[in-house]
Amino acid sequence: MVRRGYDVLSEHYERAFGSETKYGPWMWELLGRVPEAGAVLDIGCGTGVPVARALVAAGQRVTGVDISEVQIRRARELVPGADFIRADATTLELPPGSFDAVVCLYVLIHVPVEEQPALLELIASWLRPGGWFLSTTGHRAWTGTDENWLGGGAAMWWSHADAATNRAWLVRVGFDVVHEEFVPEGDSGHVLFWARHHTPAPYAAGSEPELVRGTVTVRGRGQKWSTSTTAWAKAVGASWGTLWPMPGSVRCWYAPVNLER
Repeated sequence: MVRRGYDVLSEHYERAFGSETKYGPWMWELLGRVPEAGAVLDIGCGTGVPVARALVAAGQRVTGVDISEVQIRRARELVPGADFIRADATTLELPPGSFDAVVCLYVLIHVPVEEQPALLELIASWLRPGGWFLSTTGHRAWTGTDENWLGGGAAMWWSHADAATNRAWLVRVGFDVVHEEFVPEGDSGHVLFWARHHTPAPYAAGSEPELVRGTVTVRGRGQKWSTSTTAWAKAVGASWGTLWPMPGSVRCWYAPVNLER
């Protein structure tokens, strides 16, 4: 229903919300927190306007993901400087530790509430240590449908938990919630979260555990990471089940406790 709704209402949605100005300050703040020419993932990118377009204009390397074929086609036309993928974010496969920031605005509310914790775990795995997650979530728990959304002749569906539950989910998958605010919309609204992915603390000199050699299967953050070849792994003070892949090699860092949670 969500995919069909945005396929049908792509241009109608743009006319309804194209004049929104709240995204500007959020993008400026994000640009102040990520590296120059950083890698940013925009989940639920829509037509790429305004988020992907603003980030590309500032020199960021943007990957946009959306479930709607129509939205992705228009995004490729409107923001040619970004890469766009038509996919369901809940089944998306991306290399761990690939992004300096993930933006997810007005998207989680269209994902079945029981699937949202697993998606947040995926997002945490895609971020580099210290990376930023900018998201909006539901303010009150609610699941429902509008059979004629925006008067455009197509149905839309939402599902979300309350703010406290969303905050707890973020913390559970390894985020520090840095800022939280209510964003009004009509007679209700959403919650904006700025969250930062934990940076693992190094061991003190002389206290490093020994390197372990072998074929490694690590289960953590709701994921299963496997190596089919001999790998080197070294524990680094993460609290549970965290895997830090090292790009360009088969070396990885993992936490030694509770890996089979």
